[in-house]
Amino acid sequence: MQASSAANVSGFVVAGGHSTRMGRDKALLPLEGIPLIARALDLLRSLGISPRICGSRPDLSCFAEAIPDNFPRCGPLAGIEAALAVSTTEVNLFLPVDLPLLPAAFLRWLLARAEASQAAATIPVVADRPQPLCAIYSRRLLSGIRQSLAAGDSKVMNGIRRAAGGLNEAVDLFDVETVAAAADWPCSPPVSEWFRNVNTPAEYQRLSSAPSLPLEQKAVIQ
Repeated sequence: MQASSAANVSGFVVAGGHSTRMGRDKALLPLEGIPLIARALDLLRSLGISPRICGSRPDLSCFAEAIPDNFPRCGPLAGIEAALAVSTTEVNLFLPVDLPLLPAAFLRWLLARAEASQAAATIPVVADRPQPLCAIYSRRLLSGIRQSLAAGDSKVMNGIRRAAGGLNEAVDLFDVETVAAAADWPCSPPVSEWFRNVNTPAEYQRLSSAPSLPLEQKAVIQ
């Protein structure tokens, strides 16, 4: 993605979870001395994007602007709605706080795919599971997402599909490993590790004891 394109993209880190399985705030967990929230924000900055934080986390405002939810206690879909509500761009890139092994090269490719397809939603699929918190959403989805939240349905994929259906648009779902086999993406760490979430103390310990950050991320944080 060229620098001129970055001005037309808004970036958001989704960080509103309660970290129940972790037992402590995972957004602030350090990896090689850098909190996960700072890593995620720096990853978006490496693309030339000025990121913000969604998920009603005013305590994280020392890292970047934090956007409050308009639908409190409705999970990450509410964070996406609040982000789209303040966005001034058609293209909006979302990144969860707990994917520290995701390379910037993949996000650049994701942005290029969304630009080429003009889809309302561009969502990676890993092991047959959509990854709707690491995705690109158009502001066109805002009204439909609000309708889902107002109706009491806060499931992210339900809200995205409902919003896209209301626009008579399909959701662009693609298998990451299938595409990676034909793309010139970094192979360290391997693709199978990119979407490894950090949800439990055991997962955090595994990551901390043998970190394998993408080289481009190491350069960003040094």
